[in-house]
Amino acid sequence: MSHSISAFQAAYIGIEVLIALVSVPGNVLVIWAVKVNQALRDATFCFIVSLAVADVAVGALVIPLAILINIGPQTYFYTCLMVACPVLILTQSSILALLAIAVDRYLRVKIPLRYKTVVTPRRAAVAIAGCWILSLVVGLTPMFGWNNLSQVEMAWAANGSAGEPVIKCEFEKVISMEYMVYFNFFVWVLPPLLLMVLIYLEVFYLIRKQLNKKVSASSGDPQKYYGKELKIAKSLALILFLFALSWLPLHILNCITLFCPTCRTPTILTYIAIFLTHGNSAMNPIVYAFRIQKFRVTFLKIWNDHFRCQPEPPSDEDPPEEKKEARNS
Repeated sequence: MSHSISAFQAAYIGIEVLIALVSVPGNVLVIWAVKVNQALRDATFCFIVSLAVADVAVGALVIPLAILINIGPQTYFYTCLMVACPVLILTQSSILALLAIAVDRYLRVKIPLRYKTVVTPRRAAVAIAGCWILSLVVGLTPMFGWNNLSQVEMAWAANGSAGEPVIKCEFEKVISMEYMVYFNFFVWVLPPLLLMVLIYLEVFYLIRKQLNKKVSASSGDPQKYYGKELKIAKSLALILFLFALSWLPLHILNCITLFCPTCRTPTILTYIAIFLTHGNSAMNPIVYAFRIQKFRVTFLKIWNDHFRCQPEPPSDEDPPEEKKEARNS
């Protein structure tokens, strides 16, 4: 039996490491692309950088900590609690970044002429800072007392032990399910997700309305503007959909744990839900590469400038057809 558990742990660790190896370089590439391309400097892409920073931290910090928890070391209660809290902070940061992106896209199509005066770089920076501060407050709430310390201390005393409790470090042993469901999910995850769905529905409605109104206009500029907004909105809505698809299963399992204590959730389902949450951090750069042209072009430029073994042939030697195709890609 012990050999079987060891093999299962090895498989778990292998998958987590693979996710981290995709997530960290991919999201570093997103941040790098925004840094080198002036066309990626508007508010939306600043919020995308905030989202990418959270995803880098998932791969570089949360996944190693998750592997540590899976091994199950014996630790003091608050040491284990500190290991469990980073994922709560980063999840909340991702949700708030996605909400900021949705609001930004709404303003771009609702007030296109006044957008640049309303959404200034300073205000975007303040919004990003506010998102991270709020994420710290929400994610560190268990450190302020909403945790399972009282239950652990009672079990510790019942065993005749004294001093600070030493436990096998597990997420559910230190994090209260009441906190995870009533506060984290019902207040800080589900309402923002529903709000974002409503915002994107309104964004698509406004864009379609403008496209239909301008379809017979002689000027092509409004048509081009709203057509571009539609493409970007679809890509960002896909990011939101993937986030919800990745995180809702784990929160649903938490609800089952809280509301049905006698229900036994299959371990494999829990691991799949965990893989989905961590894997979400690796999905966004792939979506950007395939769906947003500015990112795709910048990713290729970074690859050609810094990672190609062979330099590209001079552009004046390219056939005209290849030049034209490169400009359109």
